[in-house]
Amino acid sequence: MKRYARRGGKIWVRIFPDKPVIVRPTETRMGSGKGSPEYWISVVKPGRILYEMSGVSETVAKAAISIVACKMPIRTQFVISG
Repeated sequence: MKRYARRGGKIWVRIFPDKPVIVRPTETRMGSGKGSPEYWISVVKPGRILYEMSGVSETVAKAAISIVACKMPIRTQFVISG
């Protein structure tokens, strides 16, 4: 998306991974606390805005977002605020 928009506009990512996923090492006994954080996730509910763009035309923004939407495992929608 950033490459497609070039230097013309600004892009904001509106989600942030703030929930740790804890994985315990294999073959450890019960007890002795939790495991260590393995990776971080972000819970995205329906209706959440994921990306914002400004400073580019609507056609460039729509094309850039459609490239990103093809790579996501969820159904997305292009919204214009104004």
